[in-house]
Amino acid sequence: MHIRRHAPTAPSTARASALSRRRLLQGSAALAAGAAGAATLGSCGTSAAPAGATTIEYWMWDANQLPAYSAAIDLFMEQNPDIFVRVTQLGFDDYWTKLTASFVAEAGPDAFADHLARYPEFLDLGVISPLDGLGALDEIPAERFQEGLQELWTGPDGKRYGLPKDYDTIAVMFDRALLEEEGLAPEDLEGLDWNPQDGGSFEKILARLTLDANGVRGDQEGFDPKNVARYGMAADSGIDYTGQTSWSPFALSTGWTFTDAETWGTHFTYDEERFAATMDWYFGLVDKGFFPPFGMFGDSSPTQTQLQTGKAALALAGSWMITTFDNMEGMDLGIAPLPAGPVGHPVSMFNGLGDSISAQSERKEEAARLIAFLASDEAQQMIGERAPFFPATDVGTQAAIDAYAAEGLDVTPFTERVANGETGLYPLVENSASIMPIMQPAFDQCWMRQIDGADFASYNERVNALFE
Repeated sequence: MHIRRHAPTAPSTARASALSRRRLLQGSAALAAGAAGAATLGSCGTSAAPAGATTIEYWMWDANQLPAYSAAIDLFMEQNPDIFVRVTQLGFDDYWTKLTASFVAEAGPDAFADHLARYPEFLDLGVISPLDGLGALDEIPAERFQEGLQELWTGPDGKRYGLPKDYDTIAVMFDRALLEEEGLAPEDLEGLDWNPQDGGSFEKILARLTLDANGVRGDQEGFDPKNVARYGMAADSGIDYTGQTSWSPFALSTGWTFTDAETWGTHFTYDEERFAATMDWYFGLVDKGFFPPFGMFGDSSPTQTQLQTGKAALALAGSWMITTFDNMEGMDLGIAPLPAGPVGHPVSMFNGLGDSISAQSERKEEAARLIAFLASDEAQQMIGERAPFFPATDVGTQAAIDAYAAEGLDVTPFTERVANGETGLYPLVENSASIMPIMQPAFDQCWMRQIDGADFASYNERVNALFE
């Protein structure tokens, strides 16, 4: 959900997608449901704990995930009548504001959905508890989850601070009808390659799908890159320092990595030649007319809307957005794999949410029993069948793949990256909150075509100074 889910400062991290049209079975776990920005919380379902039961508070932000988790938590309470779970769901921005305020007031939830961009700060503040030593969780090995997920939720001290909930990867979304109108088939989007020198066959497809206002394609003589009616590739409203659904699949597929270590690195490499070449190619697509200029599309015109309205032909998107794209009126969604890079295969950023336990909780053991149950095969199957996302285990992932397939949607371009080991981990580091304001001007200026890839080196020095 997600990740998956940019850093929370990026608009699309909110995973604010529409409810799936699949028949999601709403659970009745005690719920305090709040819309984004709501000042008060209402309640529905059973709001009072049975006599003698211990009440624990569980918070989450994604309304899309609520039906699946509500059903699983109902089952948990049925099997654990000594524990009553009160679920609070808030809109994304409101969630982090209220969660932080609750920690300050020492009134935080017992367990809550956590994000990789937030948890280093929570760890530094001492407001989340290590999961080690909590019996129900000690029995769950890292191998239970998709490879790399538990490592992301392991602190620099070697202790676990989150139990993986789900994961997300990146793929290419397109409208099958538009592709057919252009004389192309979905198979034409498979097996593409990319390189920073000439863009490979992927850039050729972008050129083929780009149209100027006079109906001239981007690969035809007379194309006007300053007067584009349909861009080959859609653009997020903002592009941040992780580039999860924008530049990261290209940079990572050159063999470049964000830092000097898979997790908790202390030296960023935005000054590396492969990164600079990727930036020059990626933002250079603006000059060619294949990619929207800075500010062309704002929050009111996200990538799914650009595809729906014919303003763009292809969109890189996270798996948490599958149902949003699939539910767009008048669009027949197709999903294609990322292009292979110079390393010889595609590479997607790999991100995932986790369940954390508050250090302030007086009911850690009960909270541990809950989140351990949510990672069980029984719960993962139930969640996967209802979830518009990929749960963290093999059982949950397969259940989700099957549920999408039953609706006629092949989501394997997302899951194959994990199955094939073609992923790069989200840049989990300390000082994440301080990196954004340093790097954001660089990405904005490069997008505005005011600086080149080599100019990122000076910004990189400032970022690395944070770790000295």
